[in-house]
Amino acid sequence: MRKSILALFLIGVLAFSVVASGCIGGEKTTTPEKTTTPAQQTTTPAQTQTSTEKPKVKGAIAIVYDVGGRGDLSFNDMAYLGASRAAKDFGLELKEVQSKSESDYLPNLRVLAQSGKYDIIIAVGFMMTDAVKQVADEFPNQKFAIIDGYIPDKPNVMSILFKENEGSALVGALAGLIAANDGKDKVGAVLGIEIPVLYKFEGGYRFGVKWAEDYYKKKTGKDVNIQVLYTYTGSFTDPAKGKTAAQAQLGQGAWVIYQIAGAVGLGVFDAVEEYLKSQGKEFGPPFAIGVDSAQDWIKPGVIIASMMKRVDVGVYKAVEAAVKGTFKGGIVELGLADGGVGVSTIDDVKAMFGSLPEDVKKKKLEELGFKSEDELFAKLEQTRKQIPDWIWQAVDELKQKILSGEIVVPKATNKEQIEALRNAKTWQEMEELAKQWGSSS
Repeated sequence: MRKSILALFLIGVLAFSVVASGCIGGEKTTTPEKTTTPAQQTTTPAQTQTSTEKPKVKGAIAIVYDVGGRGDLSFNDMAYLGASRAAKDFGLELKEVQSKSESDYLPNLRVLAQSGKYDIIIAVGFMMTDAVKQVADEFPNQKFAIIDGYIPDKPNVMSILFKENEGSALVGALAGLIAANDGKDKVGAVLGIEIPVLYKFEGGYRFGVKWAEDYYKKKTGKDVNIQVLYTYTGSFTDPAKGKTAAQAQLGQGAWVIYQIAGAVGLGVFDAVEEYLKSQGKEFGPPFAIGVDSAQDWIKPGVIIASMMKRVDVGVYKAVEAAVKGTFKGGIVELGLADGGVGVSTIDDVKAMFGSLPEDVKKKKLEELGFKSEDELFAKLEQTRKQIPDWIWQAVDELKQKILSGEIVVPKATNKEQIEALRNAKTWQEMEELAKQWGSSS
């Protein structure tokens, strides 16, 4: 059963969302356990918020979640937010289908396509790529969109990709500078299943850390060499694995840990929080970094920022194109310049709270342990003030250089490429690899 705090979070982010996985600790990469449990299907009315009127339903859309499913407070939940927003805005019925195992992907998609009912069917996650390819061929008149799946050559499939390498470079710089400034030499990353899309996160993060080393030397004259500890947990759904991995990294001296693992990351947050409490500290460092959504609010004082991957924006754009008749198959890639990725801000949380009904705000604040919105915002501001302003300014400097094209962030999409980045000694060496592989743009 999902906790009430999740429901409130979803309402809040929905209100301000506009069209806008070498292991540490010896864990092996695994695939989700197969099960014969039927996929759960639900139909959601187009109106997702309390209202006295319901919009006229003009069509229908369907969304198929991967095995991670709803309730991860990141990837799948962000996809739901985008679909819900689009359903509401365009007067559409929303059908949700939860995959219980990888074997569900193909039949789930096929049943939806056979109905002929849906303006567009959205597959959430890289692991559905083969299933989408097959069903798209079987139903050439049905529009599909897939998040993180690379299908460039089918006219009825829109592949929505993100430049996670760019956003991850920013939080890598943040992590590296926090560690360097405190005289520490390790940061961490806890990831989900080892799949190519997560190499983009890991590679970008490593680039940012190396950039931070160079920046810090230029600023202080001091050489630093920061090691990136990393663990692929083999799951997107088991917080206990995230907690175990994070505890191991903290034990090895990680000063900041970036969670890139869906609901597994909730265990990362717990591990960092417990470590701080054991040291008698209210605020980090060590810190955690969230992913996909603005996760800062989940544990104020623990999470310094989040790398926002706006899956909601991608889903919304796909539905909008289908409804407005502008749908085209092929690749749509969203990066810093498109608002598709970035570092969370306090304003992200403020916007969420500002949109909530007063009774909902009150209940949410009670669950978080705050008496007022101002208390929450103040705690978030205090968290960020635990590090000097020049670090935030440095992260913004990197952002501007990426946007201008002065700096090219590498985009690792296979094992060979991520190994090259793991072995690189400087960000300039990484950038040269990026130019060999192709620009992040």
